[in-house]
Amino acid sequence: MSITEILQFADRLVFAHRGKHLDDIQETVIKGVWQGKTYENIAQECNRSESRIRDVGYQLWKTFSESLGEDINKSNFRSTIERLQIQEKSSICRTNCNFNFGSQTLYQYQKYSQDSQTKDTAKTTFQDLSIAPTINPTYFYGRTKELEILSNYILHQKTRLMSVLGLSGIGKTTLVKRFIDLNIPQFDVVIWRNLKLVKSLNSLMTDLLKKISLQNQNILISDEQFTQFLDLLSRQKCLIVLDDVQNIFISRKFAGQYQTQHTEYQNLFQAIAQTEHQSCVILISQEKAQEMTALDRELYPIQCLELEGLDNSAGIEIIQEYKLQDRDYWLKLNNIYLGNPLYLQYICTLIKDIFQDLASQLIAEGNLIITEEMKLLFDTSYQKMSDIEKQIVLKISKSDENLSIEDLKKSCSLSSIDIINGLQSLKRRYLLNQIKTNNTLFSLSPLFKEYMKNFQMQN
Repeated sequence: MSITEILQFADRLVFAHRGKHLDDIQETVIKGVWQGKTYENIAQECNRSESRIRDVGYQLWKTFSESLGEDINKSNFRSTIERLQIQEKSSICRTNCNFNFGSQTLYQYQKYSQDSQTKDTAKTTFQDLSIAPTINPTYFYGRTKELEILSNYILHQKTRLMSVLGLSGIGKTTLVKRFIDLNIPQFDVVIWRNLKLVKSLNSLMTDLLKKISLQNQNILISDEQFTQFLDLLSRQKCLIVLDDVQNIFISRKFAGQYQTQHTEYQNLFQAIAQTEHQSCVILISQEKAQEMTALDRELYPIQCLELEGLDNSAGIEIIQEYKLQDRDYWLKLNNIYLGNPLYLQYICTLIKDIFQDLASQLIAEGNLIITEEMKLLFDTSYQKMSDIEKQIVLKISKSDENLSIEDLKKSCSLSSIDIINGLQSLKRRYLLNQIKTNNTLFSLSPLFKEYMKNFQMQN
């Protein structure tokens, strides 16, 4: 079987399952794996990081496994395809498509029995992703591990309430949308809403009930919205994403406390976690909601995924897309900007605009450069803090060393309980680093610390 025939087969399979043809990187991965090459060798050939190649491979094997009904991976890809290719008896593929291996036998594969297949073919997913971002898989960097964690929690552990948390720009929304793109067929209903754009819980409930009940005309909108909504989550397998959840939390208080007009959200989220159903609601936020720590995870299927920065190889791939020079400085650039995809985009744009694509010139400035876009993000974070948190970050930013709770007691006019609660709230905003030693120490990220120093100079 020629490599051309394999690529034709893979392209038709991917297109039938995802609605898109193979891109250059996917073709390179398939060729390399078919020829027995390692991911490292493939990465060197196409000038990509090994983690990027592994991520592309993971997505390909997932697509092939779902379409052909077998567990396909790098190790068994060639042997499985060769075995299936020589089957003489044609049958209907799960994706209802034929695959022609050039001069070879026309082969089709059946995953399910005829009864279950008819049921699966008739099933369609209702989706409303009109305000969700469009993710180009070619520019989705790293996060293979995080995708696997999401899949395990939502598809296998049947998590009812899932929080994806982290700093602004860290990639929360991108990760969740990529998960959806890979798993839409797993759900009856997929809906994405942004709480920045929603006036009230009542309007959100009315909107969701109308959308979901399109699949069940017997459902009528009434005053008992919570009950109806939970009933629909039981009747159909729904995936509901609520983005920018931090917008319903109050400013100048500890993290995760609801605004007065939004306190009913807490009851809704608790009900979603505590009521038996087959659906999942994902909360994307820069702050951890209090019920995500108050509810017992051993009793209720709730989970949190807290995102950190991209690893070095994935961060360098973002920098590479900007075609910067001085490759030897890329790793340092990624470390300085914490592997935060949005920070990296901002700083790479600045390097192109001001330093003629030379990363070394920005590094040579010596001081940490905070772009205006980053400053706006930090401004928002600082304005949301309580007065207690502001005192704490001001003290930490002035110190050249990491501080303990005892250090803060000596330098802040705050009680012990205020300091402890303030530190916990800062951690729930993902602005505080905790160093585990014999005596627990706390620090700020170098970028936020630099922002605070500049803030003090200007005020």
